[in-house]
Amino acid sequence: MKNKTVAAWLSFLGGPLGLHRFYLRGMGDWLGWLLPIPTALGVYGIERMRMYGVDDGLSWALIPLLGFTIAGCALMAIVYGLMTPEKWNARFNASAPADAEPGRTNWFTIGAVVLALFFGSTILMASIVFSFQRYFEHQIEEGRKISQ
Repeated sequence: MKNKTVAAWLSFLGGPLGLHRFYLRGMGDWLGWLLPIPTALGVYGIERMRMYGVDDGLSWALIPLLGFTIAGCALMAIVYGLMTPEKWNARFNASAPADAEPGRTNWFTIGAVVLALFFGSTILMASIVFSFQRYFEHQIEEGRKISQ
């Protein structure tokens, strides 16, 4: 039986590695295997920025991938945590009664939802700000090159 609290925490903490997908759908889940790719590309972007500085164009294109992946997994943790027990058990525990224990919400589930909301929204906003800042700085720099 798939526990809603475990799924919410796995999505929040290990979502960028696809752990929640493997827990809920098994090792054959193709999206679970694809989730580490944007995570790794984002980490590579951070390393490129450390090596080449903030003016590296590829790094400012790769870093938001990590942020958006983390934010998406935090959103999934919120969705899992707020799902009604009846809907959870119907989807992930089909043989269990509608009000079975694994689908119920407890304080640990609420903790995962609160932390996912806080960190997910913070990381999402930081990724958007970083992307726009680097884009507009690049546009200003290109405009200076053209005018000279």
